[in-house]
Amino acid sequence: MPPKHQKQIPATADIVDLDSSDDEYGGPAAATGASRINNTDNSKQFNGAKLQTKPPTTTRSASATNKGDASAANFRPADRSFWRAGAYEIGPTVSTLIQGDLEHARVHPRFLHSNATSHKWAFGAIAELLDNAVDEIGNGATFVKVDRIYNAKDNSPALLFQDDGGGMNPESMRKCMSLGYSSKTSNTTIGQYGNGFKTSTMRLGADVIVFSRATQSGRATQSVGLLSYTFLRKTRQDDVIVPIIDFDISDNWPDSILYGSKDDWSGNLKTILQWSPFASKDDLMLQFDNIGSHGTKIIIYNLWMNDEGIYELNFDDDEEDIRLRDEANNGNTSRKRVLELQSHLSYRMRFSLRAYASILYLKKFTNFKIILRGKPVEQFCIADDLKHSKTITYSPQRGMALKEVTVQTVIGFIKEAPALGVCGFNVYHKNRLIRPYWKVTADGNSRGHGVVGVLEANFIEPAHDKQDFERSTLFVKLEMRLKQMVMEYWKGHSHLIGHVSDGMKKIDYLNKSTALQNDEVSGNTFRTSGDSKSSTVHPVFETEAGSRPETSLDIRTLDQICDENIQLFMRCEEYKMKQVGLVRTIEELENQLEETRKKCARVSSYIETQRKQTLATQR
Repeated sequence: MPPKHQKQIPATADIVDLDSSDDEYGGPAAATGASRINNTDNSKQFNGAKLQTKPPTTTRSASATNKGDASAANFRPADRSFWRAGAYEIGPTVSTLIQGDLEHARVHPRFLHSNATSHKWAFGAIAELLDNAVDEIGNGATFVKVDRIYNAKDNSPALLFQDDGGGMNPESMRKCMSLGYSSKTSNTTIGQYGNGFKTSTMRLGADVIVFSRATQSGRATQSVGLLSYTFLRKTRQDDVIVPIIDFDISDNWPDSILYGSKDDWSGNLKTILQWSPFASKDDLMLQFDNIGSHGTKIIIYNLWMNDEGIYELNFDDDEEDIRLRDEANNGNTSRKRVLELQSHLSYRMRFSLRAYASILYLKKFTNFKIILRGKPVEQFCIADDLKHSKTITYSPQRGMALKEVTVQTVIGFIKEAPALGVCGFNVYHKNRLIRPYWKVTADGNSRGHGVVGVLEANFIEPAHDKQDFERSTLFVKLEMRLKQMVMEYWKGHSHLIGHVSDGMKKIDYLNKSTALQNDEVSGNTFRTSGDSKSSTVHPVFETEAGSRPETSLDIRTLDQICDENIQLFMRCEEYKMKQVGLVRTIEELENQLEETRKKCARVSSYIETQRKQTLATQR
């Protein structure tokens, strides 16, 4: 049978196979005694002549770059928006197959974009890349740097990530650039799906170039790989093509590592130079100067813009931070907020990468730093900042076959309570924040305002974007247990922040207040005294959204309803567990009955055979 025809794969590029990839760029650990990067290098030395940290004052002439350079005009303006970049037409397919070649699983370039849409929030994509660096702590990593640099070809901003972990050898580089493969099997590492590197980089920008240096079994190597959505679109590819070049530097001189012909290697280099921010091989080699003997550098360029044609990432408002432009604008205009709320961490983390990174990991690092735009991020422990805090132990029921686990939950009031209604649980998984300030109480109910909790839930699985959890039975049980924790804590501690006791009617409490007007702040109602010189604030807690204090119900009644709902849900869950157990018992009994029937049939057959043999003998 003649072979099936398929498109001739360019000999100048490596092909991404669907079944071989590595999400995390952690390669082999560096050899013992290998030198490390000096972490005290200043930002100018860090970038130097190799990476531009300021916009170039002169523009390259057209002759200084390749004629096919796509850096200056990558997409039409509308296409620079991430959410519009998924649709484009592919060119005609040339179907030829060299005799002896094998069919391979192909991935259309559109998949790079659709796969990246799992990250609705740009900071979630950045967190994926930070996770990869944190996972490299086991390979000796001591820092990860995040900074804004400039593309020398068109002066546009680019995003830099660099760590001093184990780095990647040529094989690991190819796995990193592929889809769905992960070599991480440790219970302590964060990455597990083999998809984070691709989804995160493609969510932040159209193109990414990776430099990595590693030492394994006495052999030192360095590799350069390019994953370019621009290249794939401009050349109208219908398959994901990733040019990669490798060098052996064991003799302190970069010797090309050839997996095919010299022309193939040169073709990969030409493609990288044409579609990357670097115009020559020497420019590429300069990127390794500050990596040291092991480490990885990631440069994401052609960053995405919002619908107004402005970069999503804002580098200008704060020289020591990276901000989300749209999130900051939405937060300021969506509703009326007081200055205290705008300065609270739960609000700032929406648009400030420094604020988000400060609480991204539960345990503080001992010998590792996240350096954001030249300044280390100071880690913040939410639990340490709570007042009247207590620790509650929760033991989730995971089934008979699974090992029993206990979860320590720290719960308390924020120090601004009751002035601010910030509340919710910060739920971590394997040290990584998944759901920040998760509000489990119903809207319109004042109970739980100001109550914040922190816990590490390793018994439930996070979603692929690591911004939520899978909606499993264990997750639902956890949610109800957290609701119960809030209610119980509120009953025993709300008086400590001046809240009316559950046994007192709300109208009695209001009569003791001198408040004259309402000022709605974050869903809570406040009354201020009529004296303009006085700034005393008296909290008034609503029982229902839109209800007026004069016609509100007795708080005790609402409490009883909430308690009864929780108890009913817990009883329902118990009955469901009993039902599962009964179904399992029925299945076991049915299996036993079936086995008994088979035994009876065998015994009956044996008795009948013996009877026939006895009759035959008697005759």
